[in-house]
Amino acid sequence: MAKVILPDLGEGGREVTVSYWHFEEGDRVEEGEDLVEVATDKSTFNVPAPCSGVLTEVYYEEGDIVETGEVLANIEEEEALFEEEE
Repeated sequence: MAKVILPDLGEGGREVTVSYWHFEEGDRVEEGEDLVEVATDKSTFNVPAPCSGVLTEVYYEEGDIVETGEVLANIEEEEALFEEEE
């Protein structure tokens, strides 16, 4: 299970607002794809998927405020999915 963690965006602030999820729970994502859009007072950023797999759990909804270092979501990695099928 991979955790999607809100990185330090270097804007001087520690909080962002979740603007838009590009995927829903249960969707398959590819490593590097834009997963969620977040906004600071000054700009908007996309947080990419850290691995390929299935988005299993989203912890914050659009409009929620999140601090740097918080876990935004979990992704069941591809390797783990293949192991379960065997």
